[in-house]
Amino acid sequence: MSKDAHGLPETRTWRDIPQQVRPRAMSHEGRRRLVMGAIRAAMGAVAVGAVAWGAFEMAAVLRENAAAMPDTAKSDRVRSLVLVTDGVLDKNWLARTLAIPGDATLMGLDLIKLRSKILGDAQVSFATVDRNFPDTLTVRISERSPVARLMAKSGADPARMLLVARDGVAFAGTGFDAAMVASLPWLDGVRLVRRGAAIAPIGGMAAVADLLASAKLEAESLYRTWQVVSLARLASDGEIDVYTRGGMRIVFGANENYLRQIARLDLLIDVSSDPTRPLREVNLALGAQVPVSYGTAAPTLAEPAPAPDIAAPARPSIALPAFSSFHIDTHREL
Repeated sequence: MSKDAHGLPETRTWRDIPQQVRPRAMSHEGRRRLVMGAIRAAMGAVAVGAVAWGAFEMAAVLRENAAAMPDTAKSDRVRSLVLVTDGVLDKNWLARTLAIPGDATLMGLDLIKLRSKILGDAQVSFATVDRNFPDTLTVRISERSPVARLMAKSGADPARMLLVARDGVAFAGTGFDAAMVASLPWLDGVRLVRRGAAIAPIGGMAAVADLLASAKLEAESLYRTWQVVSLARLASDGEIDVYTRGGMRIVFGANENYLRQIARLDLLIDVSSDPTRPLREVNLALGAQVPVSYGTAAPTLAEPAPAPDIAAPARPSIALPAFSSFHIDTHREL
């Protein structure tokens, strides 16, 4: 530090400082940026405060609701079951399937377990289970519709009838009209295999369902004569064999148009009116060329006509692979 002539520290005034080293005054643009930054900071603080206050209010409402709900929900037993379905199952079936204890509360129910019980019946393809406070359990299901039936046997147990849906799932069937079930054709030429404790879906049933639906829609009088549908050659030859109650065998091509084949069959039956030469076999799987064979005499009402070698049994019995219990696990989705 410089000193004056008397040895004292030399002092300087503002004018003694060179202009190039003096601090510059803040420009107008700088002041504007400073003010805008302060405004933004203030607005951010206000927004954070508003969010915090809203969260506090919401938490208070939730705490009030949570405090009130147990008194209502936990104290009420299940008093009502509501079933919404697109099929034939009813509330009695639902009550038997769920088997809810009389003292069970709505909040105490295990909805996942209840849904598994419902899906344990293979007639059900989809299910949802919901609580409706204070005391109602609502179940919504979608059901399978049968397109055919079969006789299944497991080990030493007696054979029993199962219904088969379009997706190949076989199920016992509950609530269906007896006359409708009796009108369904029997299945033959299929092999039932286990999948865990249940039966694996039967392959090829979509093609069979399309054939049966086409026949029922376009020629119901012919459809009513169909007794047995065999899938024995569907996988190997792409053909479905149908046996009528009169002993005729009809071969359909699974890769051909069913409506066209049914129209040709209807025409052949109309022109084959000679009672001494009844139709015994019609092969519609070859397109426009339709090989046919005739019998020597028509069946009579006085005595039953002898079944040809090619005919399938009226009620085919299909043996299941042996296992201890033919039971559908109610805790497993199929």
